[in-house]
Amino acid sequence: MSEKISRLEEGAKEQYYNETGMTHGSEKLDEYDPTCMSQQSAVDPETTFQGTKRGLNARHIQMISLGGAIGTGLFLSSGQNIATAGPGGALIAYCVIGFMVYCIMTCLGEMATFMPVSGSFNHYATRFIDPSLGFALGWNYCKSLIPFFFSFVTELSAAATIINWWKPVMPDAAWSAIFLVLIIAINLVGVRIYGELEYWFALIKILITIVFIIIAICVSTGGLGGEVIGFKYWHDPGAFVGGGVGTVSVLLTAGFSFQGTEIVGITAGEAKNPTKTVPRAIRNTFWRIVFFYIVTMFLLGITLPNDDPNLENSDDSAGTAAFTLVFQKAGIDAGAHVINAIILTSVLSAANSALYTCSRTLLGLAHDGNGPAFLSRTNRYGSPYWAVIISSIIGFACVFASIYSASEAFNWFLSITAVSGFISWWGIAFVHLRFRRAYKRQGRLLEDLPYKAFLYPYSAIFACVLCILIILGQGYTAFTPEFDGVLFVTNYIGIVPAILCYVIYKLVRRTRVVPLDEVDFDTGRVSRFEMEQEEAEERNLPWYRKVFNVIA
Repeated sequence: MSEKISRLEEGAKEQYYNETGMTHGSEKLDEYDPTCMSQQSAVDPETTFQGTKRGLNARHIQMISLGGAIGTGLFLSSGQNIATAGPGGALIAYCVIGFMVYCIMTCLGEMATFMPVSGSFNHYATRFIDPSLGFALGWNYCKSLIPFFFSFVTELSAAATIINWWKPVMPDAAWSAIFLVLIIAINLVGVRIYGELEYWFALIKILITIVFIIIAICVSTGGLGGEVIGFKYWHDPGAFVGGGVGTVSVLLTAGFSFQGTEIVGITAGEAKNPTKTVPRAIRNTFWRIVFFYIVTMFLLGITLPNDDPNLENSDDSAGTAAFTLVFQKAGIDAGAHVINAIILTSVLSAANSALYTCSRTLLGLAHDGNGPAFLSRTNRYGSPYWAVIISSIIGFACVFASIYSASEAFNWFLSITAVSGFISWWGIAFVHLRFRRAYKRQGRLLEDLPYKAFLYPYSAIFACVLCILIILGQGYTAFTPEFDGVLFVTNYIGIVPAILCYVIYKLVRRTRVVPLDEVDFDTGRVSRFEMEQEEAEERNLPWYRKVFNVIA
């Protein structure tokens, strides 16, 4: 280890000499500050400055970015969106949210490739804007305040719901507890195991989505099911339900379907060659959104009428999920069981990702001084074991809400999780605007950024404004035709913890907004030396690896 450190320090010195025009014999040799250079590049390329290890390869990052958001939101909620807004309204909602998510991902990608750390955007908020904002965004995202730790529980509740579609064998809480123990074990043994499992989980979800697209095309054209459908259901019962109001009403649930795409920024702190793997994953986000979300929603809207009572999914059964209905319409009854088995793996994958992101967010909060210091401790595998355990304990307590009803819990968790997700997305875009302002104020060159956001600043402004409008407007149904107090609480309760966290932390710690000239762009950043190393490694890859990287 000491020899490796020495070699890296010598490389850093050479870089310093080259950039300043000095030589080893220069009289200004003493101006070299090894501490400054060590801040700009990790001493050990296998370990981040937060104790975690860079164990995620390019293929892991690619698959995590692709499959991370394919879960219960797409499989279980897409049919409800078509019933609420019609196929045309749901398609428009998914297009709007999809474009917003792409804008947000490019904003996050610019910061994550320049400064790949665990904790991601809440760490950036602490450093670039205000520790109070970082505290609020971090705790909002990981949902570790009871009873707001819901994204993890959402997936476990959905898993219990799916199993009960076959046959009720055990109570919902028992299934949730079993899945919870398995997921905890995975997250305690290091990021490499997590990445490998997520790779195969994502591959399964991608394959079934491709199979569904093929089956749906066959159903709509009459190749399966014995009827040529075409755009029949767009004319009768119609492409829209409730007009523009219906379309706006599904923006929130459409957003829930996309949540998880931001995990790419979280994994940047544990990715090998982040300046290459993360930008590649971000660039491909647009095409993945188009293919796996827009195309899927379009085909669902063609093959299923919006007045199909099963689309409402009133019994919250995975057996009436839209994907399953299309397979049944194609006459593939056995396919319905396969679909539900794959949906089960997808929600377990989403739960696994939720625990991973929550623990890494807690790790970042602890390092920023916004959480208990013991949460930053890592084991020999590089896993923040205390952060995993604490997240799991809180999740375990919330899982017992499923004793009352897994389907009831799913409805509440869906609403609360989706609102919190939009708050996080707003935070990413808002922090990126501040990041660029400070970066420009300090006279830094845009050419030094490994990746640049799409259409800055318009992309970030668009994402900020749309997130705010959705957060404030999604609860309009509580006010018409008459005020409904329960519905009002259900729609807006997700906003409360973030506001309380910010205000209380601000009053207690008396934090201040970081001046633009004082923003720290050096600690933990990727140095030019590391970027050149990654460029060299990329050039030396065999041809088949390069082809795989392009395809992936």
